[in-house]
Amino acid sequence: MDRKKKIKKIGIAIKPHAPGIEKILKELMSYLERQGIECLLEEVAARKMNLPGGFPREKLPGLSQALIILGGDGTLLSLAAAAARADIPVIGLNLGRLGFLTEIPVDEALPVLEAFLKDKNGFISQRTLLEVNYKDQTDLCLNDIVLNKGALARMIELLIFINGQEVTRLKGDGLILSSPTGSTAYSLSAGGPIVHPGIETIILTPICPHTLSFRPLLIPANSNIKIKLLTPEEKVYLTIDGQRGQALDKNEIIEVKKSALELKLVTSPWRNYYNLVKEKLGWAE
Repeated sequence: MDRKKKIKKIGIAIKPHAPGIEKILKELMSYLERQGIECLLEEVAARKMNLPGGFPREKLPGLSQALIILGGDGTLLSLAAAAARADIPVIGLNLGRLGFLTEIPVDEALPVLEAFLKDKNGFISQRTLLEVNYKDQTDLCLNDIVLNKGALARMIELLIFINGQEVTRLKGDGLILSSPTGSTAYSLSAGGPIVHPGIETIILTPICPHTLSFRPLLIPANSNIKIKLLTPEEKVYLTIDGQRGQALDKNEIIEVKKSALELKLVTSPWRNYYNLVKEKLGWAE
């Protein structure tokens, strides 16, 4: 999207059960309307405000020039791929608990919006997306692609290829393929590194590997990764951004690479990434 064009339409998606959501939504809409900006509400937000209509969540990015998320990271992840395809910036206001992607606290919402609308430079963070191909489908991922076992406590086996070369077999509970943005999500819990979102890489983090020397691996972002599922009888699931997924069959091949698309994530002008990892994760304290 050309930022030189004045923004006239902003879509708003919400976490419906967040405490005080109606009050925050009302203040936000009032502010935007005073700026001459039309608010496009998703259906559940329109119902919260007792307004007719509203739009299906997945259609909001295509109708808007920017997107506001009122909620937590899960709400933002549900719209990240569509926002990247529409090439519009996303402003995440944190009503959740941790809120690493929706980093802006509610009390900073209006100052951040004002700075954004005045086109101040320097706080749109371009975020790498991963493209995943499986079962004749293509999907986009902001955080991570996870291959893991079902309910039974048995190992699964995955064959990993990078740029056409067989690299290793992984026996364990599964594998996380993460973008730098997703390094602070499931990958971190599984022992992976914190990776600055400006670094071009894909992170491979094993989940409870049978071989203890299988440590997390950072590879160049332009790598092509193929994973072949070798496990015959166990249920193995593919999950994308914790939002979408399905069971896989034996010998299924999953292909992962860096997407040509990026997400424009609006960050606070008053907080940098290092402040964020300290504030949210208690890093180095």
